[in-house]
Amino acid sequence: MSNVTVQARVTPELKEEAEVILTSIGLTTADAIRVFLQQIVNSGGLPFQPMAKRPNPETLEAMLELEKGGGQVFDSASELFGR
Repeated sequence: MSNVTVQARVTPELKEEAEVILTSIGLTTADAIRVFLQQIVNSGGLPFQPMAKRPNPETLEAMLELEKGGGQVFDSASELFGR
């Protein structure tokens, strides 16, 4: 069976971040694309539900509190977690 080439334009940062994750699970970018396309065929659609990346309610509440001048500010993660 012959193969075809699939091309996509992405930012270098997105490609690099994805490759770090893929490498850690033993996949190449090409492997991941093949898996993705196969899952589209298997499920008859996207194999996940697209959604906007939004903060959860607790984070939104904390952000609003800071905007209103409340909350606590820490100089480091160690200070935040009391280490």
